Parts: sequence; structure tokens; C-alpha cells
Amino acid sequence: MSTASTWDFNGYDPKAERTIEALCTLGNGRFATRGAAPESPADAVHYPGTYAAGCYDRLFSEVAGERVGNEDMVNLPDWTRLRYRCLPDDGPAGDWLTTDDPSLRHHKVSLDLRGGVLTRRLFFQDGHGRRLGVTHTRLVHMGAPYLAAQRTTFHGYGWSGAVEVESVIDGDVTNSGVERYQGLDGRHLTDHRAGAEADGVAWLSCRTRSSRIRIAVAVRTSSRPLVAVGSSCTGTGTVQRFRLPVSRGRSAAVMKCAALYTSLDRPSGDPLPLAVEHASHTAPFDALLASHRAAWERLWSQGELKAPGEAGRILRLHLFHVLQTLSPHTAELDVGVPARGLHGEAYRGHVFWDELFVLPCLTLHFPEVARGLLMYRHRRLPAARDAARRAGLRGAMFPWQSGSSGAEETQTLHLNPSSGRWLPDHSHLQRHVGSAIAWNAWRYGQSTGDTGFAQGPGAELLLDIAGYWGAAATYDADRERYRIRGVVGPDEYHDAYPGAAAPGIDDNAYTNVTAAWVLARALEVFGELPEARRRELAERLGLDDARLSRLEDISRRLYVPFHGGVISQFEGYGELAELDWDAYRSRYCDIRRLDRILESEGDTVNHYQASKQADTLMLGYLFRPAELRAVFDRLGYRLDDETWRATVGYYLARTSHGSTLSSLVHGWVLARERGPDAWRYCEEALLSDVADVQGGTTGEGIHLGAMAGTLDLVERGVAGLEAGPDGLRIDPIPLREVPRCTFTFCYRGHRGIRVRLLPGRLGIRAPRSQLASPLTVCLPGERLVTVAAGEQHWFCLPVR
Repeated sequence: MSTASTWDFNGYDPKAERTIEALCTLGNGRFATRGAAPESPADAVHYPGTYAAGCYDRLFSEVAGERVGNEDMVNLPDWTRLRYRCLPDDGPAGDWLTTDDPSLRHHKVSLDLRGGVLTRRLFFQDGHGRRLGVTHTRLVHMGAPYLAAQRTTFHGYGWSGAVEVESVIDGDVTNSGVERYQGLDGRHLTDHRAGAEADGVAWLSCRTRSSRIRIAVAVRTSSRPLVAVGSSCTGTGTVQRFRLPVSRGRSAAVMKCAALYTSLDRPSGDPLPLAVEHASHTAPFDALLASHRAAWERLWSQGELKAPGEAGRILRLHLFHVLQTLSPHTAELDVGVPARGLHGEAYRGHVFWDELFVLPCLTLHFPEVARGLLMYRHRRLPAARDAARRAGLRGAMFPWQSGSSGAEETQTLHLNPSSGRWLPDHSHLQRHVGSAIAWNAWRYGQSTGDTGFAQGPGAELLLDIAGYWGAAATYDADRERYRIRGVVGPDEYHDAYPGAAAPGIDDNAYTNVTAAWVLARALEVFGELPEARRRELAERLGLDDARLSRLEDISRRLYVPFHGGVISQFEGYGELAELDWDAYRSRYCDIRRLDRILESEGDTVNHYQASKQADTLMLGYLFRPAELRAVFDRLGYRLDDETWRATVGYYLARTSHGSTLSSLVHGWVLARERGPDAWRYCEEALLSDVADVQGGTTGEGIHLGAMAGTLDLVERGVAGLEAGPDGLRIDPIPLREVPRCTFTFCYRGHRGIRVRLLPGRLGIRAPRSQLASPLTVCLPGERLVTVAAGEQHWFCLPVR
């Protein structure tokens, strides 16, 4: 039975298998392995996959008559593969068993979140009454980031004989886990070499085709009782064979301990001898399991988040997957935030803007990981500067999709599965990704007090992104305002005006308002820098008085369109046609991907007031109401509560929620407005992956931004926590469905601060610390209190 720390999947349903594989992925921030059945090869049902953070390769394919290049996160050799069959004393050898075998009678998958362990139990019974129980126990070691292990135990019932086992390293793998990518070349691995050592270690080495990353997997396979038959090598893998005696009351087991190295690892070296050496000297499985659980226990103590009921159970699963993708090991790597985790091949493992939803949570719990991810962006400043230069601009123009180098990786064509047509893709015009990076960099500095980052890489990021906005904004003498033209907003549906010859729309409100915010914060940070650092950046970035004056002017005079008493998503949005939403819902039921539906009908969503996901309302996610009013005030616009409420209602009625992030943002915004529908959207955000609400997308990889965003929804939304240089601000927004929560976080050197939110009460515990200063906390009504180290205080909250 499932509990707060376990997820059980009972029975075998081929249609649900890929979703379960993604949800049962195990990882340690360096690499991850999908929760696929080891006895079943990749096919239409099953998709084993192992992915290393930052391991990309580019291949070229012919698509719609064009040669198109795509950089993918590479599917690495499968270390989990295990084949077995029964060899009864009283009959012929059985077939190789899989989860799809008709003799499968029982099947259960259990994911232990507390210990990071996946258990898969199978029970087979053949036509002669012979029964075989099989239990797989798997881990990807959280403490030793190069190791993974799997133990398979066999129990025979009602017969005697042996189980024949083949332990395989399968290097004949491709990137083929996403149906709409099937027309693209996915064979990334080449130059396979395989071997087996006398001590039971088998190995496979290969490299990626274009990036030439060397990969080595070594597996030490042992059995209980110790019975080895032999081994062999194929062109792309290894096979180790065992024949294990099985009888009534006697079990047998096979253990696979795998070591994975790549040439990306630091310090650099040949991955093959490193992998062989590591696999040769691994501890026994039980010792690995114990040390792995201990490493997870440490993470949970630092990232504790508890809430009651089903919501709390799902939140724990979400935090589990965030930590598997972005653990403390990640801080040592040169990697960003992959939008679909290390759990599958959707979006090709690329980095988008999802860190906007991920880093707030990491900054509170694992600030060193957040810093490492921001440094990924900082190391790619040269590429962003070069992109801006090639566009005839200054500053840093970050790409919509990133991979290994920081170059733009957004595809030029995308497939509409509804029509079967390949269409131009203009989503690279989403320049707002730079503002997301700046927002995270600034928030990180405010929360952690990391002046080394804030005055060093953080200041450079902010100023260079502000420099791009200063160059991209053009002055409109008629409006006496600056405008940003030819972009695509977070909505993504609208990539051009109806009938326009060129892509892009003008003055996306979210883009312009966040650009104004970045400009204001960058100038503020620049003014607060030590004199030597300020002179250094001024010289490096060309920040003379004239340019600084222009940036200041733009920060106060960027144009924000309005129509009908609401903020316009972009200039001209209110002039587009209204869509007959009821008719389309009646005709198609699920209209989340309205763009695909309309294109298959020969129409385009560019004609309509219809949004894929939260766009203008994203402003309500980034900024508290007072902050948002202040941004508009600086721009010379009045944004009162009535206008904002009207804007929220306007876009709620015109959004199809084609992204998992959309329900998250709408739930957040409505919770702040205390809207009656807030929980409906929050619940959809919680269920987006566990219920696969988008119909098949979870199996291609979890939605990391949505998962982390739900954690942020509780901590910064429901609990109302904001960390700044003046202290902790806590202003709860009660949700009836989340009546209480508890979480532990870090703030400016204090590790282990604990907040407990109960109906009408708030408890804060400050950890014992060598820091002399107590915590300063601002409660509702601007009430300032202090909590000394080692103390816990309770406060009454006003009734709302």
C-alpha cells in the first residue's frame, strides 16, 4: 500500500508502463536510469534509458527536404538488462521471461522515496504449475555518483532445477523514446569496444558520434550461490551467463554493480580504466544500499517539506525527482536545468527557462546547487554576447533552448502530430529567457547573502542581460515610449501577426515589464558595487555615462499595451478574433494543444485571442502585488487591484493550458487573489505528471519546472516566505486544501531553519549556529520579530 514515502504501482498495464518508467527513474544529479523492467528490451511498450547530465551529441537529419541538426541528451548503454528463464529438472527449458509474457500473474512496482530505491516484483506461473517469483531491487547511488546497482532474487515454487541468467550491457541503444522524433537520426553511439575480465567484471566503451564524448560502463556481476557459466562479447555489448540452482525453499540472486564514467568527468582521464577499477572494488550490495540510504537521509533533512494528505504525498515525490536531477553532485558539473529532468528524451534534454520555477526551491534548500546552475549560465555569457552581436545588438542574448555550448538549440522545424506536417518553429524568439536568468541571479543573492556571487558573476549576468534589453528597445516618438519588437512571449502560440510576412509580435507585456525590472535592478546593483569592481565592469561592458543614462531612461519608459481595462498580452492582442471555445471543446474534448488542432484544420492560432499558457499572468507569479505595482509605477502606469483582477479573469477565459506550467501559475495567482478556483489549478499542477494529464507526455520525461513549482507554491505561495537582505518575510495565503505545512530551509548562512504553518499559527525555529545575529522575521502587518539561534517561537496569524 502506498504511503507518504512510497509509491506503489500494482498490476501490469502496457499503456501505463512508460509513465511508470519515468516516475520510477532513479538518479543522483550526475546520471539517472529510467525505471524500466530489466527483462524487457526497448520496444513499443518499454523504454530503458540512462542519461548523464551534460552529455549531448549533435546529428543531422533530412526533414521535409531540409538538412536539420539537433543536439540531444544521449541515451547511454543500458547497464540494467537481465534475461532469465527456467530450466526445470522435469521438463524442457522455458522461454526467456518478460513482463509481457502470458505466464505473468502478478506485477508490482514500489518506489521508496525515503531511501531512493526501486523494487519490482513479478510472479510467473506456467501451464505445468511451475511458479517463479522475481524481485529486482535497484539504486543509483546518491553518495557515490559514479555507481549504480541492481539485485535480482529468484524464488522457485513447486519445482526444482535452475534459472539461467544472462547479465547484459547493451550498447545497441538509440534515442527513440519520443514518437514525434522518429524521423530524426537517433543513433548517437559509435566505436563500441567490449570485454570481460576474469574477476567477473564486464565492460563496454564507446563514444558519441559528433561531440566525441567517451563513455565507459563496467559491471561486476556476481551470484548467490556463486555459479558462473561464462561470458561473451558482441559488437555492441557483453553477456555474462549464470545457471543458478533453484528448489523449494531455496532462493538465488544475481547482483550487478555498475560504474559509469565519461570524458566529461573531472579530473579528466580515460573513462574505461576508471570504470573497470571502480566496478572491481565496489562494496557488497547490502553495504551499497545502506550507504545510499544514508546519503538520501541527509538530503531529506536539508530539504524537508511536509504537508498532509495526497497533496503532501505528491509534493514529496516532486521533491524526490528534483533532487535526483539536481543534487549536490550537480553543483560540481557544468550543466543547466533540463526541462524534462534526466528522465527521458522529450525536448532533447535541453535547458529552457524552467530554472525560473526550479531555482527558488533550490535556493532555499540547496543554495550551492542553485549557485552551480547560475554558473552554467555565466560560463555561457560569451556565447550569449556573440548571439547578440550577430543580431546587431549589444549585451547578452541567451538562447531559448541550450545544451552543451550555450548556442541556440531550438529546432527550426517541428512536427504537428495532428496533421503530420513539419512546420517552421519560431520559438527561438522567446527572448524573455534572459530576464528569467537575471531574476534568479538577483533572488539568489538576496536570499543567500553570497556577495562573492552577487558582486561577481551575478552582477555581470544582470548587467549584460540589461545591456541586451537596452539595445533591443527602440524609441517610438509617437508614443514617447521604448518598444521591443519581433519577439514571442511565454504564451508560445502567437509567433506572428495574421498575414504577416515575418515572425514575431511586438511589445509582449511580460517581456517588456520584466525587461524594465531587469534594467532597474541592474542599475541598482551597479551603483552598489565596490568602486574597483564597478570600474572593471564599466570598462568590460562599455558602461559609460551616456549608456547608463539610456538604460535608466528605458527602465522608466518601456511601453506596456492595454485594451479594454486589462493589460494586453501584446500590442494588438485585443484586436484578434474571439474563439468559440465551447464549440472546440465539444468537438475535440481536449484542446490543450489548440495550436495543433487549428493548424490541422488549415487555420492558425495567430488569428485568435487564445493562449497556450500563462503569459501576462506570469507577472503575478514573479512579483508580489506591491512589487508589481511598483514596477508599473516606475513605468508611469497605474496598476490598481481592479485592473489586475480584470486582467486575471480575462486571460483565465482565454487559455487552453497546453503546458504543465500554466495551471501552476494560474493556481498561484488565484491563491494570491483568494479566488475560489485556486485549488482546481493547484491540484492540476500537482497531478500533471502522476496522472499524466497531458496524455502520454510524462513517459517522455517528467516536467521538472512544474514539479519544483508546486514546492515553491507551498513555500513562497501558501507560506508566503520571501527571503531578502532585511530578513525573512512571511505572509501566508491560506488554502483550505493545504491547512498546514512544515519545511526546513537555508538563509544567509543559517542552515536548518524550520517553519511550521498551522491554521492561525506560525512556528519558526532557528538552528543553533555560530552566527551571532538572530533571525529577523517580518510577519503580516509589518510586525518585526527576532528569533535567536536555538530558539523556537510561535505567532498568531490574523484571520482572513
